[in-house]
Amino acid sequence: MRVKELHPLCCITLESPQGINNNNNNKSPEETVKTTTALTRSRSLPAKSLLTGVGSRVMTSIGSEQQQQAETVAGILYKWTNFGKGWRSRWFLLRNGILSYSKIRRPENLNLLSPSSDDVRLIGDISADRLSRMDSCSGRRKQHKTVGIVHLKVSSFRESKSDDRKFYIFTATKTLHLRTDSISDKAAWLQALASTKCIFPLRSLNGDFSFISPKDLSISTERLKKRLHEEGMNENLVKECEQIMLSEFSEMHGQVQLLHEERTNLIDALRQLEAANLEAGASGKHEFPSLGRGKYSECSTTASSDGKQEFEDVSEEDEPSFHDTKEYFNEPNVGSVTNLSTSGYPNIKRRTKLPDPAEKEKGVSLWSMIKDNVGKDLTRVCLPVYFNEPISSLQKCFEDLEYSYLLDRAYEYGKSGNGLLRALYVAAFAVSGYASTEGRHCKPFNPLLGETYEADFPEKGIRFFSEKVSHHPTVIACHCEGKGWKFWGDTNLRSKFWGRSIQVEPVGVLTLEFDDGEVFQWSKVTSTIYNIILGKLYCDHHGVMQIRGNRQYSCTLKFKEQSILERNPHQVNGFVEDVAGKKAATIFGKWDDSLYYVSGDGISKTKVSDPASNASLLWKRTKPPPNVTRYNLTSFAITLNELTPGLQEILPPTDSRLRPDQRHLENGEYEKANLEKQRLERRQRMSRQLQESGWRPRWFEREGESETFKYTGGYWEARGHGNWDDCPDIFGEITEELADSA
Repeated sequence: MRVKELHPLCCITLESPQGINNNNNNKSPEETVKTTTALTRSRSLPAKSLLTGVGSRVMTSIGSEQQQQAETVAGILYKWTNFGKGWRSRWFLLRNGILSYSKIRRPENLNLLSPSSDDVRLIGDISADRLSRMDSCSGRRKQHKTVGIVHLKVSSFRESKSDDRKFYIFTATKTLHLRTDSISDKAAWLQALASTKCIFPLRSLNGDFSFISPKDLSISTERLKKRLHEEGMNENLVKECEQIMLSEFSEMHGQVQLLHEERTNLIDALRQLEAANLEAGASGKHEFPSLGRGKYSECSTTASSDGKQEFEDVSEEDEPSFHDTKEYFNEPNVGSVTNLSTSGYPNIKRRTKLPDPAEKEKGVSLWSMIKDNVGKDLTRVCLPVYFNEPISSLQKCFEDLEYSYLLDRAYEYGKSGNGLLRALYVAAFAVSGYASTEGRHCKPFNPLLGETYEADFPEKGIRFFSEKVSHHPTVIACHCEGKGWKFWGDTNLRSKFWGRSIQVEPVGVLTLEFDDGEVFQWSKVTSTIYNIILGKLYCDHHGVMQIRGNRQYSCTLKFKEQSILERNPHQVNGFVEDVAGKKAATIFGKWDDSLYYVSGDGISKTKVSDPASNASLLWKRTKPPPNVTRYNLTSFAITLNELTPGLQEILPPTDSRLRPDQRHLENGEYEKANLEKQRLERRQRMSRQLQESGWRPRWFEREGESETFKYTGGYWEARGHGNWDDCPDIFGEITEELADSA
């Protein structure tokens, strides 16, 4: 036998302590070779194909013999799309507890119309002539893919109360409005759905699933080397073939590991959906409160009277609001990676809106205030309280931690050995901090020297602390502890006014350190507020962000500067590369909306809203609050200045929540806020003399002139003992003793 006729991978064997290959013991050598070759070929398949193939086998193993006897039903139903297109015919297929639908295919492309081993029952008029007419009307000759699937295990359905040919299917992601040609067809479909629900009951997902763990996969090269030696190949060629095989297996092993992680997250998400569906079934309502995104689903609008007639029988109580499943699986409250346990913590109910203003606000001419300050540092310009928002710069630093669950995910992925996903989620966290700036045109309060802010959020698993450590230049230092990670840094904002815009350049380094020793560092990009005098105010972030890691991966992100005619603003593009400079993943999205990634090199040209896109969602911005004020604070920012019950008694006298001008502004007491702001600014002018006379920060320390301020510890211990003796009352009246010391 010649060497080139020998398939070098024909002798691969997979060894598993779980007995993965026990089923192959009784196979003939020819069948074993075929099985092994099929496994080898699967390596060249895309990850998405691998996910589909193995995922189907995993989910099939969950079924029972009774489920395999489910009847397969197919037919044409009319699905409501929107008011522009109305009702559109779709091909529906009900098989093994899954209802899938696609656009009408040509008759010769319908596998169900050809002889098949499956016992398919057709509902309605499914003649070839009718399909041909429908296809010719659509004017499309290409073969269409499946556009939607519904898992009946976590869905429900009911008839319409106003139309005897219409019914609804409620899922965790959408509500399908469907119509049949006749009453008998509707009855047949409802009967098929009911029968399938009985065969596929909503049983618990809390049992153990036998997933193939990547740790259970190993490979032996002994049979391969023995076979090659028998063919008379020299040792160098044998080692080369062995290395090729090991390289191929390593690549396949990485795909299996990624599949295992995605499958685990999928099962966790299904558990969440199942729990919500069980609660809905017990109450008789189709409600998923943790998933709500809007008032109506994709099928419901309020545009015309015809639409009201079509959907009058679906009330707000019956019609839940849902969002895309792919996005839901990446929400912070889903999955074992991000579902932080809050057991043992007090149930803190945080506010959802600011207090109602006590008095009517008076407008102020911006140009009259800043026309003499062009080119100056705005941190030294005294502006009336009208231009402030009711939070300080110390609290605004904590806004960067709104999506801290991304760091929890990064920690878990890195802990499991997936350094690439850790780097990707760190990049998503670095971008997510900019989402809260959209529509925020007011200036945060400039803290006093020595002013502090604490945030203890046990429901998020984080504790945050910040302090103003320098007045000239203005430097704010912060420190945050999470689940398996620490985050710290300091920021010096250099701002300039250029007539039509304000440019802010953050100076400082942010550091993220995981418990396993991996560290990432980056600096923020430039921010600019445009149309200060005329036009609509808007904020933009632009520049290059370098996220440097101390191990295998680093990341580069480019925030594209918005042009005057920009149709797609706020774009962010970048990539993750390894230590060898090879691009491992590409990142793209918008800093005010969402961020996606695709594996490998190259920028994806696919729209991220395309459900067929192979891009994976890293992060998506949460829904804005319903009670919007002129400050445009996010739901998270609204809680930052809140004094929850019992909190004021344990805070130090330097905390931002106790600042009187800021509190008056939040309550809508504008005259009092202005008077207090002027008083505190007189005190602020003394800060430079205090700093030059040897003042030092209480909770942070800089090791060198160019080093970052680091938290020295002790704050939370002092808080526990209520010991604030060395914390001055910086918001009190100016005493003669204090004035003399300055």
